[in-house]
Amino acid sequence: MNTDLDQARARFVEGVEHFEAGRPEAARVAFEAALALAPGRASVLANLGATHLALGQWRDALDVLQRAAAADASQPDVWRNLGLAHKELGHWQAAADCLKRSLEAEPHAGLLLVLGQVQLKLGQVQAALSSFDRALEIDASFTPAWSERGSLLRELNRLDEAARSFEKAMELGADPELHAYYLASVRNASRNGMQNAAIPATSPRLYVEALFDQYAADFQRHAVEDLRYQGFQTLLRPLLEGGRRYGAVLDLGCGSGLCGRLIRPACDAVDGVDLSRAMLDEARKSGAYRDLGHADVAEYLAACERRYGLVLAADVFVYVGDLAEVFRQVRRVLEPGGCFAMTLERSPGNEDVVLQPSLRYAHSEAYVRRLAAAHGFQVSETFTAPIRQDQFRPIQGLYVYLT
Repeated sequence: MNTDLDQARARFVEGVEHFEAGRPEAARVAFEAALALAPGRASVLANLGATHLALGQWRDALDVLQRAAAADASQPDVWRNLGLAHKELGHWQAAADCLKRSLEAEPHAGLLLVLGQVQLKLGQVQAALSSFDRALEIDASFTPAWSERGSLLRELNRLDEAARSFEKAMELGADPELHAYYLASVRNASRNGMQNAAIPATSPRLYVEALFDQYAADFQRHAVEDLRYQGFQTLLRPLLEGGRRYGAVLDLGCGSGLCGRLIRPACDAVDGVDLSRAMLDEARKSGAYRDLGHADVAEYLAACERRYGLVLAADVFVYVGDLAEVFRQVRRVLEPGGCFAMTLERSPGNEDVVLQPSLRYAHSEAYVRRLAAAHGFQVSETFTAPIRQDQFRPIQGLYVYLT
């Protein structure tokens, strides 16, 4: 093989073999060598772009794939991969445009699912639902599309349709814990559903951890500015009045550290616990916490050997339905005379615990009072005030202070 083109072909074949064998870094080296020998060759650019995608090198993928599309615009795989690269970079409109171009040539259920997710980012709700439906027309056994469809219908308050989608996903092998949780949230709220469907004791760890890991970097801005989240400030206001000082404080579901920042000047130390590692990273940046634990709150409390003068639970029990074990463990770690302060979403009826279509639990005041009495607490104060907004509508919260 004496010519550059022969050598380029050999390195290209080598790259394909590495890629298909699951060795993307070796494939990248081979494709780059082939490209140096045959600059601008569309097939090499397309495969190098796909390799960058496999390596999570989104910007490199975008650059190479744009060159591939310029060299040969007829390749559906190039437009697909361009769409995926744009998606990873948050370029939602560009992602949608590229994905549609690929789908025009080769309809594919998996790609329609991705397009629907991108359309949701663009606020194109009906278009997203259409994409999920088209995916299921191509492959009625495509479990992720049933799950995404159910979640979208839940948000649209089409609860019976959402329930049927979640049931279909479960029939096809979707995560049973997660989808039983989704199903309960719509069945118990649906007039035509099973009003007494079993309510999971807590939100699935997988759901909460993934939600807040994804949400962490923008949490404070989004929660405080967009959702007008004020629960943490309202909860702490009475605790900070009069210059009162605390020893050690435990912040359950500490998130990014909103409570920790406010309470730190009024105490000796603050410890926090949260399910999301990304949220804990944000809390750590605040400098407010002595220790931070990555755990479920009940598990953390059960293993806790420290004692606290104040335990805070701001907007965390919306992810815990059955509060009995948490109350028992908080009673154990509280010092005599200590305070347990919490926010809850108020149950819309007389039910003790309700899992709402928002995937958040609501509790009745009567339920909290019974738990308090059963676990050795006195109710110092309760009141109702907004926690946050949803669709520009204030969500009323129950604020409870136990000693």
